[in-house]
Amino acid sequence: MAKLVLLNKPFNVLSQFRDDNGRPTLAQYINVPDVYPAGRLDNDSEGLLLLTDHGGLQHRISHPDKKLAKTYWAQVEGIPSSESMSALEKGVTLNDGLTKPAKARLIEEPEQLWERIPPIRERAKIPTQWIELTITEGRNRQVRRMTAAVGHPTLRLIRAQIGEWTLGNLLPGESKIIEVEAPPSSPQQHKHPARNGQRRRSTARNRAPKKTSR
Repeated sequence: MAKLVLLNKPFNVLSQFRDDNGRPTLAQYINVPDVYPAGRLDNDSEGLLLLTDHGGLQHRISHPDKKLAKTYWAQVEGIPSSESMSALEKGVTLNDGLTKPAKARLIEEPEQLWERIPPIRERAKIPTQWIELTITEGRNRQVRRMTAAVGHPTLRLIRAQIGEWTLGNLLPGESKIIEVEAPPSSPQQHKHPARNGQRRRSTARNRAPKKTSR
C-alpha cells in the first residue's frame, strides 16, 4: 500500500517544500513524513494537489503518458459562447501545438467555493462565468492558455479532481491521508530523492497551521 495525501493548495503557495526566496511553500501545510508532490499546481492556482511516498504512484499520477484526467473550475472573463465551448472540447491551437480533445461545460459557481485572498480583479460592466474543463494533458499553464485562446481569460483557477481523487470539502490548507494500492515500480521509483526544492518531512501532523504574519 502507498500513502496518498490530498491537499487543497491555497492561492500563492508553491508546489514544493522549500524556496530560497522565502515564498509560501507546502512546508507550511504538510507535515507528513517522506511524501512528495505527484505533479504540480501553479502558485496562482488553487485546489487539489496530490503527494505520495511511493515513486511508482507518483509516476502514474504525474507522467504525461498516463493521461490521467484532471478537472478544473475556471472563472473566466465574459460569457463563453457555444462556439467557444466547442473549440475548447475539440482542441485549440497554442504556441506548442493543438490541444487534445477535452470536456468543457458552463457551470454555476461551485457550492463549496471559498473566498480567495486576495480576491480576483474584476472589470466593471464585464460579467464572469465559471466553466468546468477536463483535460488529459499537462502542458504549462494549459487551462489558462486554452481559455485565453478562445477569448476568455481565466481570472481564477481551481483544480477539483485528478483521476479518481476529488477535492471534496477540503478548505484551503487542509489535507487528508488515504492508503491506496501501490502500482508496480522500479527500485529507483520506489524511493526517490528530494528534488525541486523538496525535502523529507519528519513529523506526522496533518492539519492547516494557524495563520501568521509575514
